[in-house]
Amino acid sequence: MSEPTTTSDEATAAASRRPPQPPRGPRPGGHSFGQPVEKAGNFGVSARRLLGRLAPYRARVVLAVLLSIAGVVLGTLGPRVLGRATDYVFAGFIGRRLPAGVPLDEVVADLRAQGQDTYADLVEGTPHVVPGQGVDVEALGGVILQVVALYAVAALLTWVSVRVVNRISMWTVRDLRADAEEQLHQLPLSFFDKQPRGEVLSRVTNDLDNVQQSLQQTFGQLLGSLVTVVAILAMMLWISPVLTVIALLTIPVSVVITALIAKRSQKLFTAQWAHTGTLNGQVEEAFTGHELVTVFGRREEISAAMRRTNDQLFDVTWRAQFISGIIMPAMFFVGNLGYVLVAVVGGLRVANGTLSLGDVQAFIQYSRQFTQPVTQVASMANLLQSGVASAERVFELLDEPRQVPDPSGDAPVEAPRGRIEFEDVSFSYGAEPLIEDLSLVAEPGQTVAIVGPTGAGKTTLVNLIMRFYELDGGRITLDGRDITTMTRRQLRAHIGMVLQDAWVFEGSIRDNIAYGRPGATDAEVRAAAEAAYVDRFVQHLPDGYDTVLDDEGSTVSVGEKQLITIARAFVAQPSLLILDEATSSVDTRTELLVQEAMARLRADRTSFVIAHRLSTIRDADVILVMEHGRIVQQGRSGAGRSAHEVLLASDGAYRRLHDAQFRGAAVEVDEQGAPTPA
Repeated sequence: MSEPTTTSDEATAAASRRPPQPPRGPRPGGHSFGQPVEKAGNFGVSARRLLGRLAPYRARVVLAVLLSIAGVVLGTLGPRVLGRATDYVFAGFIGRRLPAGVPLDEVVADLRAQGQDTYADLVEGTPHVVPGQGVDVEALGGVILQVVALYAVAALLTWVSVRVVNRISMWTVRDLRADAEEQLHQLPLSFFDKQPRGEVLSRVTNDLDNVQQSLQQTFGQLLGSLVTVVAILAMMLWISPVLTVIALLTIPVSVVITALIAKRSQKLFTAQWAHTGTLNGQVEEAFTGHELVTVFGRREEISAAMRRTNDQLFDVTWRAQFISGIIMPAMFFVGNLGYVLVAVVGGLRVANGTLSLGDVQAFIQYSRQFTQPVTQVASMANLLQSGVASAERVFELLDEPRQVPDPSGDAPVEAPRGRIEFEDVSFSYGAEPLIEDLSLVAEPGQTVAIVGPTGAGKTTLVNLIMRFYELDGGRITLDGRDITTMTRRQLRAHIGMVLQDAWVFEGSIRDNIAYGRPGATDAEVRAAAEAAYVDRFVQHLPDGYDTVLDDEGSTVSVGEKQLITIARAFVAQPSLLILDEATSSVDTRTELLVQEAMARLRADRTSFVIAHRLSTIRDADVILVMEHGRIVQQGRSGAGRSAHEVLLASDGAYRRLHDAQFRGAAVEVDEQGAPTPA
């Protein structure tokens, strides 16, 4: 997570209060982020991009390739050398049946004279035959030792190569995870407004895990398989070009079968991970809102929606695995046809003396080994397609446009006095403008209250101060300096923010309060807790300030959790304070006490207070009434009257809001939700 800067990090909870955003259209060449996909945007591009992530480890990749080549070459020589052992055994078998002491040429000539031309060709074409002599045990033992040595060294080199490949795979996915985390911190808040959290989490967890698994299980085997194919092909050509052509006749058939099946299964794998993301989003929503789901009796509807998505996920997963699973048995069938052809033609060539039995045995082994790496690649097709589909989803996240970068350099920002000025500010979430040509000045030390109906733009106004969103027009200045000329860290380091949706993390109450200012002493934490009336209930907890909260804050009540966030603002000692319905979850008595404490906290600070309950902003220096993104009424204290009294004295929007709250039966609301006299 990014390093916290005072209590402005509580703004991560603001998403639940933002206006709904218009959906984005599909991106060129791909599919919309977070939307179920029917097929991959571009398998080849995503696969090449994933391989491109190996570039930082090219030296290790070269090492792995060289080790793999060496291991495969030595292992490939094994059958050829083992064929010599077969020749020694077969030569002994034939030699024992021939007359001893007679030269081999005479034996062959004698067999031809007797009309045994086939047997003569066999004897003549078999190497190491000595008439009257059996198996040469010493020579056979030497060959066997050579084979053992070759296979032992080949196994060692292959093991080292696989180990290097696995490390490269893990490092590559580690880098992808780091980039994804960095990207999430650089994305604008508007991105998270539009995406279900479960979908985003699925991309940075499930999809990345799948990429790692696919790389580990396919990268090393693919490398070894490709090298094996080349080495075996060379050995097959060395032994018999004719048999090699026969063996290769099955390759085009295998390629066509694999391509046809892979093309059909790829879109299913992509859809599989899209439905996984959708299901994660539904699960996250159902369990974070479990209490509301239970209260409103919507468990059946939620369960039905999850069952539908789960059934869709099951369907595409089953079809993807079934279709991709056809590849391997199809490859076995085609490979066996080639094996039969090689065995028949090879036997005929041994009989006429063109090849030795050992050569045919070695060639048959090579032909089987040749189809094995091809079959392995086919069997890994489902993993490879699944991994590339997940990588494509991760790359989509990495390709999302980032927020406007901070200005270059790190010019120091002196402690601001807190003068905030809006100069002709315009902002919209989409095509519909929300704030247009808004101008406003908040002087140092003033408390500015913002009121208005839901959707008027109150929270958006303070979010613009925090630079959670970028302006469409105009500018905002802090002490005369455009906030876009500061880094976000510099700006937010002097701002404290307390939201209506209190946010706590898993840790002790002391840690949660000190989160507002890292390095705060225990005395400062306790002082802030006493000022925010946290100390009152902490004293009754068994572990006091060491009481551990979970990330939902279930150890304490909602109101107590909000008091903790207010104490966090106290300990931060910000120059600019933003309070967004900060006392909405506490009881009336505690609210009065907290208001007194917050009045002390606001002393000598510029404060923006968003409130629906007008009773909480009676002492504000300035009250702004917003409707449809515009300030429709403004009241300032002066001449012995508070801003609240000034606005009540006029018959305007504020008066209608006041009457709606304190004389609810006497007012109605119009279509836009604004109160009107009954």
